[in-house]
Amino acid sequence: MKRLLAAGMLPVIVGGLLAGATPASAGVPAHYAEQKLAWHPCAAEELISLPPGTDISGLECATYRTPRDWDRPHERQDLTIAVSRLKATGPSTASLLTNPGGPGGPGRWQPTMFRGQQKLREHQDIIGIDVRGTGKSTNVTCRGAVDAIRQLDPRDRDPRNLDQILATTEHAAKSCQSAGGELGSLITTYQTIRDFDLLRALLGREKINWVGYSGGTWLGAHYAQQFPQRTGRFVLDSSTEFTTDWQKTFDQQAVGFERRWRQDFLPWLARYDAKYHFGTSGEEARQTYERVRYALSRNPMDGKGPMQLEFVIVYMLYKKATFPALADLLVKVRDAMENPAAKAEAKAAVEAAGDFSDAQDATFWNTVCGEGKFIGTRESRIRESQRNLDRGLLLAGGGILNASVCMFWDKEPRPLPKLDGKGVPPVLIVHSEHDPATTIEGARRAHAKFANSRMLTVTGEGDHGLYADGNPAVDEIVNAYLVDGIVPADQSVPGMPLPVP
Repeated sequence: MKRLLAAGMLPVIVGGLLAGATPASAGVPAHYAEQKLAWHPCAAEELISLPPGTDISGLECATYRTPRDWDRPHERQDLTIAVSRLKATGPSTASLLTNPGGPGGPGRWQPTMFRGQQKLREHQDIIGIDVRGTGKSTNVTCRGAVDAIRQLDPRDRDPRNLDQILATTEHAAKSCQSAGGELGSLITTYQTIRDFDLLRALLGREKINWVGYSGGTWLGAHYAQQFPQRTGRFVLDSSTEFTTDWQKTFDQQAVGFERRWRQDFLPWLARYDAKYHFGTSGEEARQTYERVRYALSRNPMDGKGPMQLEFVIVYMLYKKATFPALADLLVKVRDAMENPAAKAEAKAAVEAAGDFSDAQDATFWNTVCGEGKFIGTRESRIRESQRNLDRGLLLAGGGILNASVCMFWDKEPRPLPKLDGKGVPPVLIVHSEHDPATTIEGARRAHAKFANSRMLTVTGEGDHGLYADGNPAVDEIVNAYLVDGIVPADQSVPGMPLPVP
């Protein structure tokens, strides 16, 4: 590890608030800039998406007010932003802001996942944030309007079914915009990163550090480009292609999920055929799944059909640690197709694994549809979904049709700024080769276009979210960067082994 760290490093000096510096951005009204964060011990009910059994001792919670619209900050229309803090174990020299992605994932709980990073915790306060729109911050809503788009199967190529998918998607777009009202158009990256900069000032920091995962890399890159002088050490873990638009980023997912499915999960499932009985090769296991899927399409479990199952599958492919749970789920569904008495248990398992809040959904769609143009027509999206299926992208390829919500968004999106990294301090991109949700190809393109970025590639790995998740080689390099300012050269480290069920 030390030999890898020694090559091509540059120190970056990032400290706390400089003497005499004014932390608030110019133009921020005093009633926002002069707030005090009233920290108190977090209660479990203040934390959304808290993983079961999480230790929240020492985690402090607070809220602050932010302008509803940063283009009109003097109107005194406030939003509430919920934050948390895990204080440094030693003298604090910096604040590390974190984001779990989405966009729209509540992140107030997230500092708890860094408890084991002793070197980091000795020096930095770790900050969690429920971004505007979600969690315990001011919520936006779609009133469940997008739930229906997860139900219709794009593998059924009957023109009437395809028309129904697009009609459902159009209805979801219009209903979500109506439900979100004026607030929906203010749930954007532009607004959110200004909330972060106000938080930086309230924390008393001249600069902030950052660890953002998945959609949090988009937020981190946009903040760094907009506020380079306030950018400390930024880690973009499992990176979006933030140098392009959301449409291109999400359309790449069909490749990423199919690769993870066929090259990582199915061969793993076959390795343990004695336990799961899905087949002794990855292809045999895939064929078994296809038979189960077909049976489910003909005989849904109380309305739960193949799309609800595949929605769960794609999220369980994010982490190899969930492979055994995914295998158990597939066995339950297979058994339910053969034994009606097992349907209730299988249906409950699918429902439990696929639960997302309305506020999280609404924050996602308002953000993605509210910034940058979406290109396409009904006909072109049908053709694109067919091309994906023809290429063998079966797990999520046809689903781009269901995900065409932004094509029907009526409100004019905010133009995206150009992200080229010019003038930005070095940022570190961390990415696995088989990441299903944000492809390695997109991350490499972002790295190539974002000046002065570095890239740490984790080989033989497909996990989405790598830092502070059990890979010592990744943690050592990232901590050396976050704490000591050692900027690594582009390099790769091996991933961790797949689990044994």
